[in-house]
Amino acid sequence: MDYKIVVDSCGELTREMKESGIFVTASLSMLVNGVNIVDDQTFDQADFLKRVAESQECPRSSCPSPEEYMSLYSCDVKRVYAVTLSSELSGSYNSAELGSRLFREENPEKKIHVFNSKSASVGETLIALKIRECEEKHMSFEEVVRCVENYIEEQHTYFVLENLDVLRKNGRLTGIKSFVASALNIKPVLGSTPQGTICQLGQARGMKKALAKMVDRIAQEAKGVENKILAISHCNCPERAKTVERMLLERLPVKSSFIIDTAGISTMYASDGGVIVVL
Repeated sequence: MDYKIVVDSCGELTREMKESGIFVTASLSMLVNGVNIVDDQTFDQADFLKRVAESQECPRSSCPSPEEYMSLYSCDVKRVYAVTLSSELSGSYNSAELGSRLFREENPEKKIHVFNSKSASVGETLIALKIRECEEKHMSFEEVVRCVENYIEEQHTYFVLENLDVLRKNGRLTGIKSFVASALNIKPVLGSTPQGTICQLGQARGMKKALAKMVDRIAQEAKGVENKILAISHCNCPERAKTVERMLLERLPVKSSFIIDTAGISTMYASDGGVIVVL
């Protein structure tokens, strides 16, 4: 195997991806009530949600350092690809890019490309899978980069959350109106912009109607789905995720689909009950 794919820990890896030997994780970390929690294989979602619920402070996240990325780039392969969450939402992309430049100064023969996912969670997962697909087709490094960058431009991310507090308090909802969710039970349907910021796509009263509105939006906007994978991540609500998957599969003839639990960073921002869909 001549390549590796580094995915920051906002991107969930399936069991098959973890066992393949191709994918490695660059772990972010979270600070909750003075306790630092690393987003790696030790992450305990139930414990984390309990800590957040009991804390008076909003949890914060921090990205891997350039040195940490450099360590991951040092693997004994010819080509390394990195996938990070949107540069508009985290410093992970800039850190990965700086690490790449510093590493290649001493190792000019190593080919490294960092992809700004302009997404998060399973958006990163799908990008990582696309990289492997291109490599398995024996594309050149430059062809892989070009193909995957085009794929990123065509990808769409949608989500509905029970609670927007963490996103708002961490400055991730700039320009989006406030919602009196506690009084009116209004749930916004959110999505990603082409730049990788978060935008409002609609709203509905109650989670069930908001999810249905999200499904309608996805079905209206989806194109060429016969060759695409539908990916859904959820925070502690597997039945809700299965319902969304079923509703979408009834309307979209996608190549395949999968559902996965949110890892640490996605759990922090999605909060208990959140559902993320990427196509």
